[in-house]
Amino acid sequence: MISNWIDSEPPFRDRADAGRMLARQLSEYAGRDDVIVLALPRGGVPVGYEVAQALRVPLDVLIVRKLGVPHYPELAMGAIASGGALYLDEQTIRMAGVTQPQVVTVLNDERRELARREALYRGQRPPLNLEGRTVIVVDDGIATGATVRVAIDALRTSKPARIVVAVPVAPESTATRLAGLADQLVCIHLARHFGGVSQFYQLFGQTNDAEVRALLAQPRQDTL
Repeated sequence: MISNWIDSEPPFRDRADAGRMLARQLSEYAGRDDVIVLALPRGGVPVGYEVAQALRVPLDVLIVRKLGVPHYPELAMGAIASGGALYLDEQTIRMAGVTQPQVVTVLNDERRELARREALYRGQRPPLNLEGRTVIVVDDGIATGATVRVAIDALRTSKPARIVVAVPVAPESTATRLAGLADQLVCIHLARHFGGVSQFYQLFGQTNDAEVRALLAQPRQDTL
């Protein structure tokens, strides 16, 4: 299911503003003890933080890394997630002329970065138990959908009762594809003309590690 809400106001001010707006679209999940918000670092954490606070539910992170085409890193040829989940877009790899050794090099580099972030953001704190729960996966926007797709794949192994993907903005075509993979997809703005996530924000600076850690260190909503 795709929920589409289009506002006549200007684009989102920043990620916090987008998170508060997104939370209003997720009000059916407020205050439920079976709901967890999982934000995709780094940019998804400020959005997910606002969603979790508004819904009064726990916040955690799921580390994902895009696998960028070597000569055009903004173009995703796949993605990886914590727990070993891997998605490769064979069509993009073939069309971009990426060789198998190049894929392996990018994959190894991103696995190292994923491990670094896992240690930095989580430390000794174990992941939340997702079995039988409704998991709301939050990012600051979707472009190709590679990272969200691998996040869904990774979550399925944890046996959640329901996976909800919630983002402020996504291209219509990408959202349609992802809607068939998640149990629900909630998107504030489905864009027919999409040049990048940043075009829908007035302020879209890079979220750094310190910001992510500070938000995750805020008092948590769960009692696990």
